[in-house]
Amino acid sequence: MSGDQAAGIGVGAFACLIGVGGVLAALSRYRRRAEIAATYGSTGGVVYTVVQAGCSGVLALGGLGIILVALLLKH
Repeated sequence: MSGDQAAGIGVGAFACLIGVGGVLAALSRYRRRAEIAATYGSTGGVVYTVVQAGCSGVLALGGLGIILVALLLKH
């Protein structure tokens, strides 16, 4: 494995980690909505949760794509 390949895998893994963390944070916020109903409603409610989870999911999938490209492109 070359250094370029290892760097691609590392960046992809980091993107996946951040993406999964974002999805988990969105779901955690959604689960706590009863405790923070006023704040939850004023910050967008379910729409905010769906957008945050969607963007984080795209980031995780992008990370997987980077890993795939790094593994497929060999020098």
